[in-house]
Amino acid sequence: MSSSHRENAAAPDPDAGPAHAHSPRSTGAVLTAHDVGLLVVRLGVGLIVAARGAQHLFGWWDGLGIDKTAVAFEQFGYPAPKAMAVICGLTETFGGLALAVGLITPLAGAAVAGTMANAVAASWELGLFGGFEFPLLIGVVAAGLALSGAGRISLDALLPGLRSQRLIYGVAALLLGAILAAITILLSKT
Repeated sequence: MSSSHRENAAAPDPDAGPAHAHSPRSTGAVLTAHDVGLLVVRLGVGLIVAARGAQHLFGWWDGLGIDKTAVAFEQFGYPAPKAMAVICGLTETFGGLALAVGLITPLAGAAVAGTMANAVAASWELGLFGGFEFPLLIGVVAAGLALSGAGRISLDALLPGLRSQRLIYGVAALLLGAILAAITILLSKT
């Protein structure tokens, strides 16, 4: 770094002073907008995924319930279809709720992304449109939340270890989710 870059990096931000405290580009305003945006994304995706899990587990909102979900898993080729249906339903329900409230977000995002990877694999033959675009979109957003963290308007903000999101947490959680999803997908193909 050149000396002029060091001087500029150390120079106080003119927007940070009292005269600019309410500037739309001030650090506080940008962070607040970022946190509110993450909250909206977390609530939308998390509650949709949780509701989908409740459909699979309990048949709520015209869902299949566990027995019919198990039949679907059997048709997709999953071993122990009832156990897999329960695991899927629990992961969607509790992973979605954890995303919504921002609790252990790297792990919750990875769990939802891994479940959606299985949904993409199960609907792959239908093609992108009318097939796997919805689980792909949900999985990508969940992976993004695993990497970005929940923001300051979350339960993670109250946890010392997750208060400041570290990229490595999201990467590690997504790696674990990808390995488990790959194993599950491979089991369904055998």
